[in-house]
Amino acid sequence: MDSVSRIVSCLRQAALEQGLEDLDDRCFGDVIGLGLPQAIEQLYPGLEQSRVERFRQTYSARFLAVDGEPSALFPGARALLGELRARGHRVAVATGKSRRGLDRVLAELDLAASFDATRCADETASKPDPLMLEQIIGELDVERAAVVMIGDTEYDLEMAARAGIRSVGVSHGVHSRERLLRHGPEAIVDSLPEILAWEPLPEQLRPHRYAG
Repeated sequence: MDSVSRIVSCLRQAALEQGLEDLDDRCFGDVIGLGLPQAIEQLYPGLEQSRVERFRQTYSARFLAVDGEPSALFPGARALLGELRARGHRVAVATGKSRRGLDRVLAELDLAASFDATRCADETASKPDPLMLEQIIGELDVERAAVVMIGDTEYDLEMAARAGIRSVGVSHGVHSRERLLRHGPEAIVDSLPEILAWEPLPEQLRPHRYAG
């Protein structure tokens, strides 16, 4: 989903309402992909827990207030999901969103049936800890060698690297191509449909099972 501008705006509103220093868009964008408490800690190190909780509540309220219309999907996203399913791939979500937030978005976009498993930052460890991927692999009972993490933040790709899982970076999301390359992705694509042409595994391991 193309939600960067909405997230940055809501983070800034929450910070200013808490009397915190205004940061530039890059700083707020850098934490996208982390769980919200981890994002707040990275933005404002050493903030006492009570203020972190007030920030979290304010951010959530602001995000809901502008959430009458779902964020747009990136071009090709819905078609990609449909084609992956049609080819027999299994698809999962590992996200920094809360469970409540993810379920709301999937319902609004009618995408819940497109995924075989989901994990959220408020029910497990936040990225880049690999626990989300470990849990998805266990739930779906798939071979680690047949799993690929697809992500647009360095936290996605670092999580995959720490889990010993292949990854593909998407260049048009949050973090730059240079930052994605730090974590050794098998490829970086400039558009989602390019993923369909990517063949990273030996013949005997196809079809692939994607967790992204």
